[in-house]
Amino acid sequence: MRLLHRASPWRELFAADNLPDPASLPSLLSPLRDALIELGPEPGLAEAHAWQTILVEALSRLDLPAWRISQLISDHNELLYRRAIQLSLNEMQGQGWGTPPAAFCVLTLGSGARHESLLAPDQDNAMIIADYPDRRHTEIDGFFQSLGERFTSRLDEAGIPLCNGHVMARWPMWRKRLSEWCEQLSLWTADRRVKRVQQSNILLDFHPVHGDAGLAGSLADHVQRSMPRAGLFLDEMATLLDELPVALDRFGRLSGDGEGAPHEDALNLKRQGVLPLVNAVRLLSLRHGVRPPDTRLRLAALVLKEGLAASQARRLTAVLERFQERLLQAQQASLKAGAIPDGWIDLSRLDTDERLLLRQDMQAIRSLIRLAQASV
Repeated sequence: MRLLHRASPWRELFAADNLPDPASLPSLLSPLRDALIELGPEPGLAEAHAWQTILVEALSRLDLPAWRISQLISDHNELLYRRAIQLSLNEMQGQGWGTPPAAFCVLTLGSGARHESLLAPDQDNAMIIADYPDRRHTEIDGFFQSLGERFTSRLDEAGIPLCNGHVMARWPMWRKRLSEWCEQLSLWTADRRVKRVQQSNILLDFHPVHGDAGLAGSLADHVQRSMPRAGLFLDEMATLLDELPVALDRFGRLSGDGEGAPHEDALNLKRQGVLPLVNAVRLLSLRHGVRPPDTRLRLAALVLKEGLAASQARRLTAVLERFQERLLQAQQASLKAGAIPDGWIDLSRLDTDERLLLRQDMQAIRSLIRLAQASV
C-alpha cells in the first residue's frame, strides 16, 4: 500500500473560482473539453449544478475510476458553495450590511467533507465564527445568520436541497463561535448518550470550504486532543455500529433490510455498505488520533498508527472503490431512466461472481466493525 499521499492534478480542476479554459485542454481530454464548452463561460449556479451529470459522463469516458469522479463531484460542489457564499456576501454588502464583522469559516460535513459525494446529495454544512465578546452577539450572529440563510437558499434553488435534518449553518445549532464548538464537542463526548453520539458523527467529518481555514484547523486540533480520551463516548459509538448492519444475514448471505426498497432485488448499498464502512473507519480514526476526514486517507493513516494492518487497509480501500463504482453506475442508469439518483443497487443485475465479491466485501466490513468495537 502506498502510504505517501500525493495530490492528483485532477484535484486542481475546481480548485479555483474560475473553470479551466476549454481551449487550454489537450485533445487527449476532449470529452472534458467538450463538456466545458457545453457549460459555457459564465453559468449560473443552477446551470453549473445540472451540468454535473455531463461532467460525470465526460470523466467516465476518460476512464477515471469512480472514487476519483466522486472526489471531483465533491470538489465541484465546493466550488458551488464558494460561489453561493460570495454572491450572498456581495448582496449583503450592497444592502448595507457591510463586510463580515468577524472571521468565519463555512464547513461541509459528511460525504462532501470526505470528498466521497456522488450524484444528488443534499446540504450538510456548518459555520465556525471567530470568538467575539458576548455583548456583540446580536450584531455579529445576526450577520452570519443572514449569510447562512442566503447561501443555503441559493444552493437549494440551484438543485442542492436543504437538509431535512436541519444540519446547516442557517440554524444556531450548526453556527457557533470557535470556543462554543469546542465546548459543544466536549459536552457531546463527555458521556454515552445516543443522541449526542449521532450529532457528533455528523460534525466529526468536516472540511473548510470558504473563509478562514485556520478556524477549522483549530477545531480539528481540539478533536485530535480530546477524542482518544473520550472513553464512554467512543464506547457508545462502537455500540451504535450495530444499529446500521451490513447487508448480510446471520448465515453470511447477502440480505438487505428491505426498508424502503423499491423492489425485492433492491439493496441499499449506501446505507448497508458504505455507511457501516465509513462509520467503523471514523471510530478507529478517532481512537487513534487520525486527522483527515477522507476515508481513503484515514485508512492509510491508520496503518501508520498501527490501528490497521496494511493488507486490511488495502482490502477496505478496494471495497470502498467497488461500492462507489456500483453506486455511480446505478445513479447514472437512474438518470437515464428519468429517476432520481439514490443509494440503491439491483442485485438481479449482478452475475454470480459479482454477487460473490459483494458478499466478501460485506464480510470484510463486518470484520472491520468487530475490530473497531474491540478497540475501545
